[in-house]
Amino acid sequence: MATTTKDENTKRPGFFSRISRSVKDMRGELKRVVWPTKNQVVNNTIVVLGFMLISALVIGGFDFCLSLLRQLFFGAGA
Repeated sequence: MATTTKDENTKRPGFFSRISRSVKDMRGELKRVVWPTKNQVVNNTIVVLGFMLISALVIGGFDFCLSLLRQLFFGAGA
């Protein structure tokens, strides 16, 4: 007499049905996304570009100062 276990009775869905379910869930999530307005995108882009410019200036300034210090200590030939 063979007994069936719980694992034998519950079958996992097939590969394509899992992919289909995943795509349906993804579409549902995308419908709930609150997309930014054009003004928000422009403002955020300006902020990011401004921060990048400031960062580049700070890093460039450090590099310039360190290269001057190197020239002072080791001379122009190094």
